Amino acid sequence: MNLLRRVAPPVLLGIVALVLWELTVTLGRIAPFILPAPSAIWHELVVQRQNVWEAGLASGLNALVGLAWGTVAGVLAAMAASRFRILSEVSVPLAAVLNALPIIALAPILNNMFESTSSVPRRLVAGIIVFFPVFINTLRGLREVDPTHRELMTSYAAGGWTFTRLVRLPGALPFVFTGLRQASSLAVIAAVVAEYFGGLQDGLGARITSAAAFTAYPRAWAFVVGACLLGLFFYLATLLLERIAMPWKTRLIS
Repeated sequence: MNLLRRVAPPVLLGIVALVLWELTVTLGRIAPFILPAPSAIWHELVVQRQNVWEAGLASGLNALVGLAWGTVAGVLAAMAASRFRILSEVSVPLAAVLNALPIIALAPILNNMFESTSSVPRRLVAGIIVFFPVFINTLRGLREVDPTHRELMTSYAAGGWTFTRLVRLPGALPFVFTGLRQASSLAVIAAVVAEYFGGLQDGLGARITSAAAFTAYPRAWAFVVGACLLGLFFYLATLLLERIAMPWKTRLIS
């Protein structure tokens, strides 16, 4: 019942928005190159479902690899920065610089560094975009240690790694997953946008630009819907992983 109460409002809002969108395009006679009707997009999505699926798998794999290595790098960098002050002073500004790098500038440079048949540039772009939210949130969590826990571990003469493994990391898990939730959607966005700038033409980004170039705008929007569904899948998978990693949090909420 609680699940229905949470799901019903956004679903109803989405249905109303789609109906208004359809009526606006149909009654207003808006040209497809400006805004296709949802019915036309749905038709193309059904016709192109195999292509959308295959392109989604390619983009999803790039996003997943980028999310994985970006998360690992972010957590390890945060652990090092929380342990050594000098690393913290250097790494935080550097992470901010990486976060400020625009994808449209980074992707073409990386594409030129590798072969045109390589997926490495897209995965590098996704990982770099993922790194910042995971690093910042994890670092904040590692720094917020309960003084009681610190005194207890000190009384046990626990070493730095033992203290991190038993106290810091478990306490930082909510912060890690906050960053991971943000990064999951960003990884998909980065992987799709990176495909606009050359390389393998097997992902959603390449299909969107190709369809738009041939003025097949409903088809382009169908691939956009595929990208939205891919981002939603990544986000929901992250929520599921959070529930598995922190079951106590679910019990507290319920």
